[in-house]
Amino acid sequence: MKLFRWSAAVVAVAALGVVLCAVPTGAQDTCGCAGNPKAEKAYADANVYVARGDYRAALSEYKKAEKMTNGSCKGCKSRILKYALEVEDWKSAEEVAQAIVAAADTNKAKARAHEQLAVLYMEESVKRKKPEMDAQVHDELTKALAEYANYPDALYLDAEALARLNQNDAAKAQFAKFVQLAPASDPRMDRAKKFAENPELAKARLAPPFKATTMDGQTVSIDDFQGKVVLLDFWAVWCGPCREALPHMKKIAAKFQGEPFVMLSVSLDDDDDKWKAFVAANGMTWLQARAGGWDGALPKMFNVKAIPHTFTIDSNGVLQDEEIGDENIDGRLKKLIEQAKKNEAKNGD
Repeated sequence: MKLFRWSAAVVAVAALGVVLCAVPTGAQDTCGCAGNPKAEKAYADANVYVARGDYRAALSEYKKAEKMTNGSCKGCKSRILKYALEVEDWKSAEEVAQAIVAAADTNKAKARAHEQLAVLYMEESVKRKKPEMDAQVHDELTKALAEYANYPDALYLDAEALARLNQNDAAKAQFAKFVQLAPASDPRMDRAKKFAENPELAKARLAPPFKATTMDGQTVSIDDFQGKVVLLDFWAVWCGPCREALPHMKKIAAKFQGEPFVMLSVSLDDDDDKWKAFVAANGMTWLQARAGGWDGALPKMFNVKAIPHTFTIDSNGVLQDEEIGDENIDGRLKKLIEQAKKNEAKNGD
C-alpha cells in the first residue's frame, strides 16, 4: 500500500491488512484521572484498543474518560488530539486543541498549545487539500510566538506556512531566526539554512531532516545524500516479517550497487550485540544504524508504528513513497535512479 507522508499524522496500521510488528503501547501511560475509577477504566480500555490498532474505538474511550473528569484530565486531552489526528476526525481534534489552548496557564504552555493547533490546521490543509487553511496555521503560530518569541519549533513551522502562503521574504526571516535560536545539533538546521536562501524549497514534500550514526561510526544525514535516491528501511532482528523481507532487501542493495542510490537500514533493536551479530551473519553490507527502540529519534521523526517500514526519497530529498510491509518497490527505485542520473548530467553541463 502506497502512502505519502506530509506531516505528523500517524499511519492507522490496522486498516492496512498486512502482517506487521507493531509498537507496544499503553504500559507506561498515565491517565491524569486518578481517583475516578470509571475514567481510569475507560482510559485503560482505550489503551487496549490502541494496542489492537483500533484507533477509532480508542478515541471514543479517551473521550469518555475525559468527559467523566469534567474536562480536567490533561492526559485524556492529549490522547484525544493524537488519535483524532490518526483517524482524521478534524472536528474532534480541533475541539480538544481549542480546549488545550483555553486551559494553558503559562506563557510556554500557551505557546505550545497554539503550536499544536497550528500543526492540526497544517495537517488538515494538506490532507483535505485546503491550502486556504495555511493562513490559520500562520495565525496560530503568530499567537504562539507572541507568548514565547524564542520558540524554535514555532519559528520553523511558521516559516513553512509563510512559504506555502508565498510570503517568501517573511519566510526567509523566520527561517533565519530559527537558525539563530535553534541548537547547532538540530537536524533541521542544514535545511533551514537552505530555505532561508530559497523559501521555494520549503513547499516540496521533503523528507524529515534526520541524522544517524551508522554501525561503523559515521554520522550521516539526509542532506549528505543529496543527488542520490535513498531507501530508508526500519526493521528489527526480533521482527519475523522483517526477516522474511531481508532477501528482497539484499537483492535491492546488490541490484543498485554503484548507482546514485543509498540504502540505510535502521534497527529498532535494544540489544546492540544481537543486532551487530545478525547484521554480520546475514551479510547486510549496506549502511546500518540502530535507533534504540520505538522511542528513538528516527522512528519518532518518521512516525514509525509498525515494521518492516520503508521510505523512498528522491535525489532532491523529496519523499516519494512510504511502504508498510514488503512490497515490490524495485520498479519505482529504478525510475527514480534514472531521474537522478539525468539531473546529475544536467547539472554537470
